[in-house]
Amino acid sequence: MSAAPLTYTPLDPDAFEELAAAHPDVVIPIEQTPHWVDFERALGRTPLGIWAYFDAAGTLVATASFVQVVRRLRESVVVVNGPVWFSERTPAAERLLMEAVRGQFREHPAVDPLYARMQVATLQAPATGPIEHGWYEREIVVDLTPSEADLLRGFRPNARNSIRRARRNGVEVRHIPRVEWKSVFAEQLFPIMQETAARDGFQAFDASYYETLLTVLGDHLRLLVAYRDGVALSWLITTEYRGYSVYYFAGSTLEARSTFAPYLLLWEAFRVLKAAGNTACGLTGIASENYPGLANVTTFKRNFSKNVVVVPTTYDIPLDPLRYTAVASLLAARRTGPAAVRAAARRVTGLARRVGSRPGAVGASAGHS
Repeated sequence: MSAAPLTYTPLDPDAFEELAAAHPDVVIPIEQTPHWVDFERALGRTPLGIWAYFDAAGTLVATASFVQVVRRLRESVVVVNGPVWFSERTPAAERLLMEAVRGQFREHPAVDPLYARMQVATLQAPATGPIEHGWYEREIVVDLTPSEADLLRGFRPNARNSIRRARRNGVEVRHIPRVEWKSVFAEQLFPIMQETAARDGFQAFDASYYETLLTVLGDHLRLLVAYRDGVALSWLITTEYRGYSVYYFAGSTLEARSTFAPYLLLWEAFRVLKAAGNTACGLTGIASENYPGLANVTTFKRNFSKNVVVVPTTYDIPLDPLRYTAVASLLAARRTGPAAVRAAARRVTGLARRVGSRPGAVGASAGHS
């Protein structure tokens, strides 16, 4: 006998905070909070609410915050760094949640996504893919509960030596006052981010993204900058929510590396976050099978802790499996050459015509604007 399906209901900010307060031991990523919903909305994106999922006994199973993502051929609804689990995360429970999400957005009156995207610990139907990976799968988490002396002793010798070298090189760390965040970031720090992205081969957000982050999420952020002779060398932004902090964004110049500024900067961040009552700090992604490009930052982060945490992989949950397969094939073909693209495009077009010719197809799609 199969388990009863999950029920779901939207949570307004007050209901979310009440629910969170009733579960103080659950780590809730900031991306799964109403604060992040406000940030997404300020960016011009379309949040679709935070939803709570319950089993047949009325027990809270999980929550998930969704945002609509519209790209050519593939509208989707995405759970960023979630869902958040409040009951045991078994394969059976995950399957029920995925089925609930699939039914929820098949029936949604305002969106018509090709798939939903969320983290899944046990790959099973209806999860598949993903078309593209959306979140890291391994991270270092630093325990901030020991004393400062014990915390420092827990670092690798290279980190401790680098902290001392930074001080000898005249590096000093400043906590930027909140009223100065936007001006300091625009004038001193964004150019460092551009340099970092060009050097390490990744695509940075534009300046407005970081400025919106600093404005909307300011109550949950810290901005620290390492200087030498009055010149900014390295910076970082941390987030905090319910005693859990994250080393979220950072940038460094070449001179920062030669002066060991990032080591002193992160050590000072740990000290401040610990003093503020945070019990742990996630250092975000390190290299894994799907993210080999993170090898550049992995060596640095491993200097501060041996605690590697596995983050469930992000998968897709197709709402229209046939069309999803066709679109996924087209996108894969783009990486293999023009002829493959044309063949895949013909398959997508043919599928669209067949779907459109089905009885009731027009009426079914008209309800989704």
